[in-house]
Amino acid sequence: MKRLTTNRFQSLNAYVHDIQQQIGATAAAVYVIQNDAVVNEWYSGRHDAAEASRAVDAFTRFNVGSARKTYLALAISLLMEQGHITGMDDEIARYLAEYKEMARGVTLRHLLTHTHGLTSKLGKLESEFAAGEDWAYRNTGIALLFELVQRQTGYSLSEWMRRQVFEPYDLNETGWEIANHEHLIYNYYGRADNWVGPNDSGAGDQSNLFVSARDFAKWGYIHLRQGSTCGEQHVPQAVFARVSRCATPSSVPADRPRNGFIWWLQHDTPLNHLGERLPQDSYMILGITGCACLVLPSYDAVGVRMYNQLSPSEGYDYMSDIRTFGNMANDLLSDNVKV
Repeated sequence: MKRLTTNRFQSLNAYVHDIQQQIGATAAAVYVIQNDAVVNEWYSGRHDAAEASRAVDAFTRFNVGSARKTYLALAISLLMEQGHITGMDDEIARYLAEYKEMARGVTLRHLLTHTHGLTSKLGKLESEFAAGEDWAYRNTGIALLFELVQRQTGYSLSEWMRRQVFEPYDLNETGWEIANHEHLIYNYYGRADNWVGPNDSGAGDQSNLFVSARDFAKWGYIHLRQGSTCGEQHVPQAVFARVSRCATPSSVPADRPRNGFIWWLQHDTPLNHLGERLPQDSYMILGITGCACLVLPSYDAVGVRMYNQLSPSEGYDYMSDIRTFGNMANDLLSDNVKV
């Protein structure tokens, strides 16, 4: 991908740096792609607070937290395309029969859009509202989708994505890690191998996805191009088109968020994380470490920011911060739209 030298994004980089100081993150990065060119690449800080710590650079890989869920979402869409899943309105019990009673009426659509109403207490599923009647951000549904991928493919999500997506698209700085490496940042989560959960099959699928800023931007770019990069279509276009369309059931109240397959969509609601100035076709994914990947088809652009922690600090407003980042990116990118 070509690179364009420009000072256009200095204000965005400065804003991300200011927030870095405010939240106490030792590391930050910004990466922007527009019109098939890298137009901004910026790095700040070190991997941790030690003076001898490695400086953040293009090879640094951040733990992206819940942003990993969009990788799961693509796997589900790919399984639909391959015929392993017949449709998003299938009940989860069709594939995980042990949940027939506990998750009756809960479909893949509900799980992918946080509208399933399920919670987990002491390992048992409970319902806090009828599926499709409300929205609540819960990891219970995500865990069921992880199980589904492993059941249908015979592989953990990390291995399945490596074979089907990461290798074909040269996402060489993306992967679930369970061992320390000099390019990985552990400042927020601690050692990588401390985050292998009881259902991770040794791969850390639930929490250990580490991605460089440029690979995270490339992840958004692959979605922007609907799978076609460098003249090759490694994964069918329909797989990508499906994940960015609104999948939230129409029965969900209008003031609740709208999701594609996990991705946040632009929607006028108090819970919306996208800046109000962003175009209607924009979509975004976020992680607890402060990372964000913003896809803006109207501007033929992708904007990424990375941090290595998002700890509470006096006066810091996360919702205002993430919306401001989106609005600033919007204003800078809208000035360079090809007609």
